[in-house]
Amino acid sequence: MIHPCPSWYQDAKFGLFFHWGPYCVPAYLNEWYSRNMYATHTEQSRYHVAHYGPLSRFGYKDFIPLFTGEAFDPDAWADLAILSGARYAGPVSEHADNYSLWDSLVNPVNSVRTGPHRDVVGECFKAFRARGLRTLATFHHQWLWGWFMSTDPEADVYDPANEVYYGPALPLETNRYAPYRLPDASFCTMWRDKILEVVNGYAPDVMYFDSRANIIPASYKEEVIQQYYDRVPSGILTYKQEDFPAEAGVLDLECGRFAESAGHPWQTDDRLEDQVTWCITQNPTYKKASRVLQQLADVVSKNGNLLLNVGPQADGSFHPDAVRELTQIGNWLRDWGEAIYDTRPYRCFGEGPTQILESDFNQKKINEELQTGVAKEETIGEMTSRDIRYTYKAPYLYAIVMRWPEDGRVRLQVPVREAFSIRSISLLKDSVPLAYHLYPEYVEVVLPSDFPATEDPIVLKISGQ
Repeated sequence: MIHPCPSWYQDAKFGLFFHWGPYCVPAYLNEWYSRNMYATHTEQSRYHVAHYGPLSRFGYKDFIPLFTGEAFDPDAWADLAILSGARYAGPVSEHADNYSLWDSLVNPVNSVRTGPHRDVVGECFKAFRARGLRTLATFHHQWLWGWFMSTDPEADVYDPANEVYYGPALPLETNRYAPYRLPDASFCTMWRDKILEVVNGYAPDVMYFDSRANIIPASYKEEVIQQYYDRVPSGILTYKQEDFPAEAGVLDLECGRFAESAGHPWQTDDRLEDQVTWCITQNPTYKKASRVLQQLADVVSKNGNLLLNVGPQADGSFHPDAVRELTQIGNWLRDWGEAIYDTRPYRCFGEGPTQILESDFNQKKINEELQTGVAKEETIGEMTSRDIRYTYKAPYLYAIVMRWPEDGRVRLQVPVREAFSIRSISLLKDSVPLAYHLYPEYVEVVLPSDFPATEDPIVLKISGQ
């Protein structure tokens, strides 16, 4: 089924999502705790046994009663999304741990019957829509096939009485990315029915799929695609690798980017967390807002959207350091967001010395994490004042300068090279015309000497003839 990317999604540019579940109770290393606690060679497994006891006596299911979410406030989550400048947002609907965050009749292990006793998806969607936000549902539950299988034969996952939490016992090799034994009809039916329950009950504007959906037969995915777009004609599906047909939605590069501008809309999902985790952890640290803003500018200039994760604490509140950085991101977008929202890529995405190679959290990296329990990702450092990204909204060309130049002058090559007819140049934030000089290879713009220097990007608004 061919489904064009809706214009609202291309205009939105920036979304926010929240990894929240029973894995937030131990909050140790990352959200793969639910899997790695059963892999006895991993640090998380050793931590679990030392702090909670043997896997036969305290399994992942035993975190569920401790996941009470007593501070969960969907209006506060909506306020944070608005504060950050996000245009679409949503909680992780179900991670790989078989814990559904909606009022599910398909899966009894859910946040209404257990834990917080709250319909997290439903309450968030209501609060988000009341604030004008588009909604997002994310699905990771194809990973459940083999997810809990343990190298400890006494682990509680092998007790038939616990199948409702973990699924039936499977060969250990099913916890690989590409197992020999693929999901059976019962698993695939449950996979499909969980998604359709959210589609029909909540109608998310964006439906995001994590990787490994390649193990699900095409017929189940085709049914999901068809029913989703019948229910939400203006919606959009995002997928990873080649797990869905390209014409069915938008490609998502996890923690990745394109080196050049893409000829199609795309998305990267990444984290505010500075550790390699998608959930809250003990002693968390966060990326600086300036680093996220540079990433956002680079992604948008190449025809992409940034979906940023921030993990709530187990009680449902947010760490103050995360709130601080999201607030700064939102403040910047209120001042300079005209260069981000509703724009389209220019003929040339940018210029500057920092080289960004095409990257994705691909199958090779996933397999390394499966073997070691630790994810390895490529880090893109902060850019320089000579790194510039361009966006366009007729009749304006926006030059996003990644850092304030020490000499107070910006040299732009692309407008000259692309023969953009310049009428005037101003700082987007204050609209005061700036002096500039045209040279054969670049235009030099003189920044105001009284403008406060900043680590965040600045934007030059170039008016065309």
